[in-house]
Amino acid sequence: MPSVDIAQYKDGDFLVNYEEKVFEDVKAEPGEKALITFHTIAFEGSIGLVNMLQAKRLLRKGFETKVLLYGPGVQLGVQRGFPTLGAEAFPGHLAVNNQIKAFMEEGGEVYACRFALQALYGQTEKALIEGIRPINPLDVMDLRLLMRREGALIIDTWTA
Repeated sequence: MPSVDIAQYKDGDFLVNYEEKVFEDVKAEPGEKALITFHTIAFEGSIGLVNMLQAKRLLRKGFETKVLLYGPGVQLGVQRGFPTLGAEAFPGHLAVNNQIKAFMEEGGEVYACRFALQALYGQTEKALIEGIRPINPLDVMDLRLLMRREGALIIDTWTA
């Protein structure tokens, strides 16, 4: 049987060269915009959390950044918690909610489709995290078209 004769890794060891940056650190030009859309099943994978982190990164790079929650994606913007709203049942339970709140605190805008809230999930506008703007279902396409017209970077998230 072959033997592996290397020391056991330990906390603090580096496994990769995380300091090497291959590409320039791009910052937004004045007036540049970004839109990230979520038509994704909330909490069924990491895409909601990962793209909220992307939205925050774009915002911090100077892009006027908006997030659109529609279809099943509206569930990302609903208040959560257990045993009460805002209470974290276990570490990370409210990770997406916390990212959305932080994104808005830093100046990002979040919109949620009223059709999906009511017709698909039986929720009211009062269930949304404070600061999320509910919009008419007809505004979903118009927001995308306005952002396209303004030359925005658009990242679409579809998982369902």
